Amino acid sequence: MDACESSIECYFICKCLGETMDGLRDGICRFSGPSRAAVIYAVEPDDPMKIYDPQNLLQGHEPKFRELFLDSEQWRNFAVGTGEKRKYGHMRTLKNLGLAGLISFGGRSGPVFYQMWFTEHHPDMCCIGVTERWLEHAAWRVSHDVANGEELYTGISGSFLREYAAHAVRDYVIDEMNVNLGWDSRIRVFPVLEAVLGISRTPEEGRHPWGEIVFAEPKALDRLEWIARFPAAEQPLLENHKHVRKLLQAVEDSERKLVSDGRGILGICFGSPPMFYLSADFFDRYGFFQVNGERICSFADGSFRSTTYRAKLVQVEEALLESNLDPNDGSTLFKIISSLVHHAEVNLFGCTIVIDLNEEPIRISGQTLTEPLDLQRPDNLELAQALARVDGALHLGRDLCLHGFACLLDGRWHPGEDRARGARFNSAIRFSAEHSNILVVVVSSDRPVSIVQEGVDVSAQCAWKPPASSLASPRTLASWVSRTNG
Repeated sequence: MDACESSIECYFICKCLGETMDGLRDGICRFSGPSRAAVIYAVEPDDPMKIYDPQNLLQGHEPKFRELFLDSEQWRNFAVGTGEKRKYGHMRTLKNLGLAGLISFGGRSGPVFYQMWFTEHHPDMCCIGVTERWLEHAAWRVSHDVANGEELYTGISGSFLREYAAHAVRDYVIDEMNVNLGWDSRIRVFPVLEAVLGISRTPEEGRHPWGEIVFAEPKALDRLEWIARFPAAEQPLLENHKHVRKLLQAVEDSERKLVSDGRGILGICFGSPPMFYLSADFFDRYGFFQVNGERICSFADGSFRSTTYRAKLVQVEEALLESNLDPNDGSTLFKIISSLVHHAEVNLFGCTIVIDLNEEPIRISGQTLTEPLDLQRPDNLELAQALARVDGALHLGRDLCLHGFACLLDGRWHPGEDRARGARFNSAIRFSAEHSNILVVVVSSDRPVSIVQEGVDVSAQCAWKPPASSLASPRTLASWVSRTNG
């Protein structure tokens, strides 16, 4: 191959990678929130490993990449087919590399000897399996495009990956079904997923759905603890979202569940099947899709998401670790705060929690108590969860006690205020700006949890717009490691 042909091929591969990465990143951003993506690859067995990382996702992992791909040649040990097998052969998948803060998945094939795709592992993901399927499909798309060559290149890989969420969920579920049941499952996953999204969007008397639907294999039905079964001729079809939504009212706030075989609603039962099953758990405006009771993703507003809808409170944990609190007390206080926040999240109400780390708790206007409530006691913690509903803030001290509730947080104007947010958030900004050793947790009924300290929302994600992949170019992994280490 002369220099001109080599240059054209290099340009084509860069085009494939760039358009695939743009689509992959856009799709994962919708699924998991702001996310970056990167890939390392070698097209031919003798090529140097290259890296394409437009947003510096892989920065900080240079020692591991040096160990795996520069100091060792073991990654080259793979037999590549010849002829038609070389061009259209199957891809051998490569598992997650297990790098901190990253999800990775890739493969080896005839058209592309080695490729490994990466994205961010967000702390609030239900599981990483669905995202791994997304990365795996990106590797398949690139391998397919390179095999077809520039003459047959369609440029649709990026567009397909943008809309891949339901396919990624389906692929993960199918993999789990094959492992647990083999290849003879009678549940058709796509109709189930479409029905779940449709039911979640269907209100009944102004209310969003609550309750759980279990999707069981026919051979598991006789093992269920049935309460009521419907005649075969009268079983509501799963695609009749309005009818199913009405039936969900019979299982709200209970251990009862609707049972489906993937086509219709068969009846109502207690408990779950003793063997493999799928389920959808509806919680008003959002819900969770589960495999054998394990959440694999959530759904809301007609689309699937990766979020658990539970705040991780990382900034709170870091603040407690950095304080002069006894480590055991800090750990206990974090569990108390997490319990209060998660109770508010599950029950869809807003609240404010003032965490006072001063030796002597400050005075806050509100309802004080004759004796502070020891929140290490379960009954007192349950009472604090109920008091969080009352207008005003809870006042927690470093002594693991509740010192007041319905507290009013005042203060002077502060530049950290946001008019797009409510009074609860802006009051926390003002109050924390005027008091030291104070951390304020703001739980909104319709927004993520905010952590406010010294007048700053320390939990806020920086707004950033991903640059187009065309602004960056692949480079050899060796030069990238040398530059970053330098």
